[in-house]
Amino acid sequence: MPPRAPITAVIIAFNAERLLGAVLDALQWCDEIVLVDSGSTDATTDIARTRGARVVQRAFDGFGSHKAFAVAQARNHWVLVVDSDEIVTPELRREIEAAVARVDRGDLPYRGFDVPISLVFLGRLLRHGGEYKMRHLRLFDKRHGNYNAARVHERVVLDGPIGRLENHMLHDSYGSLEAYFEKFNQYTSAGADDLADRGESAGPWKIAVRFPLTFIRQYLVRGHVFDGYPGFLWSLFSAMSPVVKYAKLRERQRTT
Repeated sequence: MPPRAPITAVIIAFNAERLLGAVLDALQWCDEIVLVDSGSTDATTDIARTRGARVVQRAFDGFGSHKAFAVAQARNHWVLVVDSDEIVTPELRREIEAAVARVDRGDLPYRGFDVPISLVFLGRLLRHGGEYKMRHLRLFDKRHGNYNAARVHERVVLDGPIGRLENHMLHDSYGSLEAYFEKFNQYTSAGADDLADRGESAGPWKIAVRFPLTFIRQYLVRGHVFDGYPGFLWSLFSAMSPVVKYAKLRERQRTT
C-alpha cells in the first residue's frame, strides 16, 4: 500500500455492544479511532477501549451536531465516519487507502469521497432498491467541511470536489424487530421535530396517502419484491415511517 496521510475513524455510539467489536476490528488499520458515546449502559465503552479507541462522552443533541462534534475530536485531517453498526469491507479499506494516497500525491483533486453503503436487514443483504450501495459522503478532509446541524438526515457540507468509491460498507443496523422499532421511534420523533422547525403542516389526507404510495415505490418500483421476506418487511416499515412522522407532527401541532 502506498504511503498516505493518516486517517481517523470516527464513530458515535449508544448501547452498541451487539456489533461494535466487529466494527472496530474492521477499522484497526486506521491511525486513530475516536468513539463519542452518549451515555451507554452496556459494554460499549469497554469494547471500544479494549480495541484501542479513544472514548469521549457527550450528551446526544441530534445526529448532525453530534457527528460534527465527533469529527472535531479527530487528530488527523482525513476522517472516515462509520456508524456503530457498519462494517468496512477489506476491499473498501484498500480503496480508501489508495484514494487518500493519490490525493496526497496530487493525482486526485478531491476533498472527500462518497462511500457506498449496503443494508443488511434481518440477516439478508438487500440487493435491490435504494438501500444497495447507497452513497454517502463519509471520507473527507475535515479542513474543508463537516456535518450540518440537522437532527436527522444529516449531511457533510464540503467546500471542494467529491470523488466516488466503488466498494461498500455493510450496514447491519437491526439485530431484531424490537431493535428496529426502537430506532424507528427515535427517528420519526426527530423527523417530526425537523418538520415543525421548517413550518410544515400535517393534514390527515397528507398522512393517509403516503403509506400506499411509499410501499408501492419501495416494494414494486425499487424491486424489494426480489429481496424475499426481509424485502417485504423493509418496504412495509419504510412506508410506515413517513406516516408516523407526520402523525407525530400533527399531534404536536394539535397540542400546542
